[in-house]
Amino acid sequence: MKTVLVAINAKYIHSNLAVYSLRSYARTFGYEPELLEFTINQQKDQILKGIYEAKPDLLCFSCYIWNLSYAEEIIEDIKKILPKVTIWAGGPEVSYDAPKFLKRHPEVDGIMCAEGEKTLTELISYYEIGKSQGKSLDGINGIVYQENKTIHQTPLRDIMNMDDLVFPYEDLKDFEHKIIYYESSRGCPFSCSYCLSSIDKKLRFRSFSLVEKELEFFLAHKVPQVKFVDRTFNCKKSHAMAIWTYIKEHDNGITNFHFEVAADLLTEDEIALIQTMRPGLIQLEIGVQSTNEKTLAEIHRKTDFEEITRKVKAVQKGENVHQHLDLIAGLPYENYESFGHSFNDVYALKPEQLQLGFLKVLKGSYMAEAAEGYGCVHKAKPPYEVLGTRWLSYEEILKLKGVEEMVEVYYNSGQFQKTIRAMEHLFETAFSMYEELADFYEKNGYNEVSHTRIRRYEILQEFLQEKEANLEYFKQLMIFDLYARENMKTRPQWANDLSAYKMQILDFYKKEEENPKLLTDYQSYQARQTIKMTHIEVFTYDVINENEEKGAYPVLFDYKKRSPLTNDAKAVFVQL
Repeated sequence: MKTVLVAINAKYIHSNLAVYSLRSYARTFGYEPELLEFTINQQKDQILKGIYEAKPDLLCFSCYIWNLSYAEEIIEDIKKILPKVTIWAGGPEVSYDAPKFLKRHPEVDGIMCAEGEKTLTELISYYEIGKSQGKSLDGINGIVYQENKTIHQTPLRDIMNMDDLVFPYEDLKDFEHKIIYYESSRGCPFSCSYCLSSIDKKLRFRSFSLVEKELEFFLAHKVPQVKFVDRTFNCKKSHAMAIWTYIKEHDNGITNFHFEVAADLLTEDEIALIQTMRPGLIQLEIGVQSTNEKTLAEIHRKTDFEEITRKVKAVQKGENVHQHLDLIAGLPYENYESFGHSFNDVYALKPEQLQLGFLKVLKGSYMAEAAEGYGCVHKAKPPYEVLGTRWLSYEEILKLKGVEEMVEVYYNSGQFQKTIRAMEHLFETAFSMYEELADFYEKNGYNEVSHTRIRRYEILQEFLQEKEANLEYFKQLMIFDLYARENMKTRPQWANDLSAYKMQILDFYKKEEENPKLLTDYQSYQARQTIKMTHIEVFTYDVINENEEKGAYPVLFDYKKRSPLTNDAKAVFVQL
């Protein structure tokens, strides 16, 4: 019998930890499920073809909010071309309304609810051996199945011991150019009403002796990035400290580790350890969601924003950790003005990234149960995104969508850092700046087409001209931001003419070739080669220090020395 596990990921660089974990566990019992990974960007016919050619006997789909619609369409069609295939599904998007899902899809035989490692293995055993021996699916806990148009539900399965999980990454050939996801704990100690993790209160951890061996494997293989999927990584200090200490002491200079943490729970010891790490060794994702106290109380989120602020700033002092802070629009008691306050509060912390998300009313969550009382309406299909509440209209949500896009383009991209910092001084608040910029895009129809990076700068210039800003100064900042990221071969039309400095720049490189002081990493190259590998820009404003003092300011951009947090080239003043 051939078992095939199907994952449909949001992006090519993603991998599906669930199906790999299920396969690894099944292998210990002598079973060898085949994995098929696709993305939602592929044509459905491609996915259908891939499954058909695999010729499965037992076909299992991993279902999430980002892929359910795709999975449902494939499920509806696959039975037409493989009429004898047995179809099962699992994952959070089908677990919490399994009977309804089965009624909608009579072609699906059953649902694996909650953790699936043991369940899948028992299902394979049933179809290979047990069924022919007259055994029933009723002997398998944690499933909902239909038989003769009758739906049956077995008792919930006991949660797994984390040490029983089987490490799924012994062979890394399937993960080239992909993010690796890893879990050292399951469950969550908190009760946030919008989150499914709050339902699983049985928090448990994988023994550090096992985690240590697995981290050693990642480090030995120089994996670029490992994302921990633990819901609140630092909820147990001893566990977090052991892992952070290990990766610091065994740092290979390459691998980056991503953790989702509760900033207010970070202790002084943890922060002190974090501050000693190699820049870029770890990055932290921090869910703030809102700074409105009434909102936080209503969603059962016990956080202290003053404490979050203190801890985020303490981590920032080390200048070595990328911090990603999240906000959610559409929460109860958060109106448009209140969200603007939350945005400004978080923006003031200057995280490396600020994610502006929108409430997803997930099946099985307390938020879904309370939605009617909040006047909360949401999309009927995944991702069930909010369309309006008693406090926030759909029109206001559309405005926030515009703000979100501007934040993604001009802040989170990291490509406009000096320009945006200077722009902030022209507006009463950061939120009003992005709000006006979004309105400008809307008014001119710029939000309806895609734009090159250079065009984004030109649109900013148009916007700043309306604000009667010092456009000459801002153009200089934009040139700095452009060259900080890459040694551009084609200069923008609005860049300064450097022809008057051509000989002085060449003389600088010749002196560095003979006696390198700033370009010590280029000693094996001749001056004319180094000119092409680095860049000197002569600014008419002191853009490094971001002031409008006029003069001649030659700046060298060294692309071999980049910030591990921003990826910007090192930029220093030079004498010509």
